[in-house]
Amino acid sequence: QVQLVESGGGSVQAGGSLRLSCTASTSAFRTDCMGWFRQVPGKEREGLATIDRDGDTVYADSVKGRFTISRDNAKNTLDLQMTSLKPEDTAMYYCAATFVCLNFRPTSFRFWGQGTQVTVSS
Repeated sequence: QVQLVESGGGSVQAGGSLRLSCTASTSAFRTDCMGWFRQVPGKEREGLATIDRDGDTVYADSVKGRFTISRDNAKNTLDLQMTSLKPEDTAMYYCAATFVCLNFRPTSFRFWGQGTQVTVSS
């Protein structure tokens, strides 16, 4: 069974940093593509960054230069280092996995975690 569990969310002031982590079951981590998404109530889920097994990354313009995605294939972990946080970064953040990195569309990702809340105050 594929399982993804996020951690590391919390509250931070604008300009601060947070590091999110996602622990994946072995079967989940055999998927080539991992990604981070976020969602605000009433809005569509937004793709933030993806990384494949070789470490190739793609970032959404909204987070490019501020967020860094990384993965440790040996430890089955996926991280998102977030810096220079803004109030508009407030959202529920999700870890996701799929077999091939195609795009940021949530429908392209097969497996999802339960999410971790990030709140950025001004």
